[in-house]
Amino acid sequence: MKKSNQLRKNNQLRYKNFTAVIGLEVHIELSTKSKMFCGCSADHFGRLPNTQVCPVCLGLPGALPYVNKEALLSTLKLGLAFGAQVNNFSKFDRKHYFYPDLPKGYQISQYDIPLSQGGKIGEIRIRRIHLEEDTAKLVHQTLDGKKVSLIDFNRSGVPLVELVTEPDFNDPKDVVGFVKEVQLIARYLGISSADMEKGSMRLEANVSVAKDAKVPDYKVELKNINSFKFLEKAIVLEIARQIKLITSGEAVVQETRGYDEAKGTTFSQRTKEEAQDYRYFPEPDIPPLRFSDELVKEISRSLPELPDQVRKHLISEYGVRADYSEIILADRKRVEFFEKAAGLGREENISPTLIAELMVNKNMDKDFPEATGLIKRILELTRRQYAKANAVEKAVKKVVRENQKPVNDYGQGKVAVLGFLIGLVQKELKGKGDSKMIKDLLVVELEK
Repeated sequence: MKKSNQLRKNNQLRYKNFTAVIGLEVHIELSTKSKMFCGCSADHFGRLPNTQVCPVCLGLPGALPYVNKEALLSTLKLGLAFGAQVNNFSKFDRKHYFYPDLPKGYQISQYDIPLSQGGKIGEIRIRRIHLEEDTAKLVHQTLDGKKVSLIDFNRSGVPLVELVTEPDFNDPKDVVGFVKEVQLIARYLGISSADMEKGSMRLEANVSVAKDAKVPDYKVELKNINSFKFLEKAIVLEIARQIKLITSGEAVVQETRGYDEAKGTTFSQRTKEEAQDYRYFPEPDIPPLRFSDELVKEISRSLPELPDQVRKHLISEYGVRADYSEIILADRKRVEFFEKAAGLGREENISPTLIAELMVNKNMDKDFPEATGLIKRILELTRRQYAKANAVEKAVKKVVRENQKPVNDYGQGKVAVLGFLIGLVQKELKGKGDSKMIKDLLVVELEK
């Protein structure tokens, strides 16, 4: 997809007559058993340093790489999930740069022919999705009173997917929403845990500011951010820094910057390289990759229902509130539990919205390994006093709707009114409601 030199006018956020221009690079470690180009275990988190290494991932002379097929298929799944175009012919390239965490002096990555290109999420366009090997990890410690940097090569060679967007973001909040959706998609596909806290999902943002409709001719890369909150903060701070420079008549230097949460600033790391600085050329030790149309179709057919499809089903088919649907959606196992419980509930006249409320506000699905357990519990509570679950739910909503003063008192911390409201619900049910269920549903309704 060609990069447009004009800003997208339908999504602009103004900062003192400036427009923020933001693109993303999302790195996701794949959950394969072995590394990208050797047989070492890829499960490196928390392992003893330098215990999962071999001549290939240490970059020793004469060691030859071989490709992890599962990593290729996982990357193609991610591309197809975004509607990207899979390249039937692809290849690996050598990306040269010198840094202590790169044992060979180059990284096996992809340059001009990535595994997939194009695609989008909503209005955000994907430029490319490619596969590469992860680097080693620098560990900064103090030993004998001296600050030292040590290298752990366990992570070196772990398969790493890089997803690059077009510069289509203008609002930092939209950036956070996007990367959360990418994380969810990776988890639904089963290709990665995408845990930020474990480093299996890392974020980089390219930030510029513009005064006119053209994309600026520079970008500042915010590197290796490991939380959604820090990502938004870092982008906001960087936008403010660039605007201050430009309004003072200074030029913004194209560079790579880090984020310091303690100081609340971004800081310079190194001058930003261009593609020619990496001296890319085809990796001579790995043959080119070829994918048939039939294989691509087969992978596409194997994709599970993706988060946006599940989101629409929860809201439109089951009537679940949008905020509740996001909570359930965050865990695929909870979605499966809900769908089973809703199917069983229909036969017993138990509404899906009641099941969703009990799951979200009371975590009742955590008490039962199977959906049938939750349904039996609801039925047990309702049959004991003869009142159906739907009747209890309806009575609770009516009492809350028609008694605003005690409802407001509860909101101001006067929890004693809860007993009064329970009595009103029992009156509606002619004494046939289960007190515990009434209390649980009242608290849910009152805290909305």
